[in-house]
Amino acid sequence: MLEKRIIVCLDVRDRRTTKGVAFKDNVDVGDPVEMAKHYYEQGADEIVFYDITASAEKRGIMIDVCAAVAETIFIPFSVGGGLSSVADMRAVLLAGAEKVSVNSQAVRNPGIIEEGASLFGRQCIVLGMDALRDPAMPSGYRVVIDGGRVKTERDALAWALEAERLGAGEIVLNSIDADGTKSGYELAATRLISEAMGIPVVASGGAGKPEHLLDVFTKARADAALIASMVHFGTYTVRQIKDYLAHRNLPMRMEW
Repeated sequence: MLEKRIIVCLDVRDRRTTKGVAFKDNVDVGDPVEMAKHYYEQGADEIVFYDITASAEKRGIMIDVCAAVAETIFIPFSVGGGLSSVADMRAVLLAGAEKVSVNSQAVRNPGIIEEGASLFGRQCIVLGMDALRDPAMPSGYRVVIDGGRVKTERDALAWALEAERLGAGEIVLNSIDADGTKSGYELAATRLISEAMGIPVVASGGAGKPEHLLDVFTKARADAALIASMVHFGTYTVRQIKDYLAHRNLPMRMEW
């Protein structure tokens, strides 16, 4: 079995890391550069940086903050938010990111996935997908964009499969219903997508305790788990989470 990855998510707004519940009522939790360094030292496998209002505000991403994070950590670093062209992708990669994440802009222009994969390799292209539980959709989940503000007519499973066909190398599946609740990942959606895909699926939204990661790895077959609230507010450290999982026979990267 491949090693499971623990990815720490930094949602950034106005140059500060922020965290809310279901994309609402966000509070300031710190400086993204300092936090990235802190989680790198704790043993995080990857860091994800999302400029969460770039798409809605129709502006470019904060390249200087991305570059500062990239200079501070020495693990894979993914950046997303407001990337609307391959030129934007190139700028982020030149700033030091290993991966670029496209979400709202990819829904509006799916061709950006294909272009990015062709130019930079599919290992660089991550589809971020925000899914909302909706029985009206074939899979039971609807794709939403612009930080959860806009519902689309896209079905989550169909969109994930299309993105893989276009060249995405990884899917980050974020549950709007579970986001920030600390009550556990959306296991049904994660398993549905994981079993259908030939590329890694990262579970996102809802982690509150190490048991939730164990569940999403064993019951929902996620390849990686994204965490935020449970470490941002000091409830757990990355090392504590990894120790818990390793003691339950999940393969983890344990070098500190």
